[in-house]
Amino acid sequence: MNKHYDYLIVGAGITAAVFAHEAAKAHKTCLVIDRRPHIAGNIYTESVEGINVHRYGAHIFHTSIRRVWNYINQFAEFNNYINSPVAVYKDELYNMPFNMNTFSKMWHIKTPAEAKSIIAKQIEAEHIGTPQNLEEQALSLVGRDVYEKLVKGYTEKQWGRDCTELPASIIRRLPCRFRYDNNYFNDRWQGIPMGGYTAMVDRMFGDTDIELGCEYRDFIEQHPTIADRTIYCGPIDEFYQYNLGKLEYRSLRFETETLDCENWQGNAVVNYTEREVPYTRIIEHKFFEFGTQPKTVITREYPSDWKPGDEPYYPINDERNTALYQAYEKQAKNEGSVVFAGRLGGYKYYDMDKAIDAAFDLVKNELGVTVE
Repeated sequence: MNKHYDYLIVGAGITAAVFAHEAAKAHKTCLVIDRRPHIAGNIYTESVEGINVHRYGAHIFHTSIRRVWNYINQFAEFNNYINSPVAVYKDELYNMPFNMNTFSKMWHIKTPAEAKSIIAKQIEAEHIGTPQNLEEQALSLVGRDVYEKLVKGYTEKQWGRDCTELPASIIRRLPCRFRYDNNYFNDRWQGIPMGGYTAMVDRMFGDTDIELGCEYRDFIEQHPTIADRTIYCGPIDEFYQYNLGKLEYRSLRFETETLDCENWQGNAVVNYTEREVPYTRIIEHKFFEFGTQPKTVITREYPSDWKPGDEPYYPINDERNTALYQAYEKQAKNEGSVVFAGRLGGYKYYDMDKAIDAAFDLVKNELGVTVE
């Protein structure tokens, strides 16, 4: 630690990887630190039985942003995986997203006109004016059957509250596709990096110096002058030692097991939409990369309440937390040499492509470089 750097980057996820790569091209030196024992943040993958296991939940790369797709393909070759989850409700199985396969199974119909007619009649029967909560919002968009079987239980597990207690704004739209199309995403490009995300992120970091298992607060007390500037991708409230209060998140808990069979559920992602089933989905990791290994690895995903010390996954962007974040953001404007970035620094959920695009803006603001 006798070396001095242009930038200290706190967090070794995708935002840090983009910035470190571009900083190196601009002849700037960076040191990356992370409290975890590995790089790649929540997209970290580890090899189990020759299968790239998504340690922190399923991550499918998808984007319609051409420069993001061109950029990320420098570091990995992407396969042609198409996300086509299925949903289990009691003893019924439905295709996702809501499409003609879903409606045909639910109502024994064939045509888009029939599906549209049923949904319209169900919406009309609810007599909802301005939705006052998430339940009313969902009913006004898709009607009673789809809501009860495929939205209600899953959403209540995800948020830990009844749909009647959640704001309508959480669900702005519930798209129905009146086509026989199970592709979950509408984006132009989609796939999984062959060899896993960790290898991809490692290539992005290149020769950047990295220290893992390293807490920012302890590190900066020992090395207060280690760098001229800091890119802080950790929780903004933690940086200020919660002096204005704690921002809230939803967290996740994972149970992963290796099974002595080749194919356990027949799909990469299966959602469980009943509230009585404690997990929201089961992931069978090998199918992200069309694996043929003799064994398989599955992960059950359980939403959970968050407390400091737990992994923060989903910001709760309600009125109280939004106001608190804005207060922290105002405080951060006085940190001349510290820039807050990423999902935790900005208290905002990002899909991977949006995180990369936001990192491009960070690169331009800090390094004066436009990523094409």
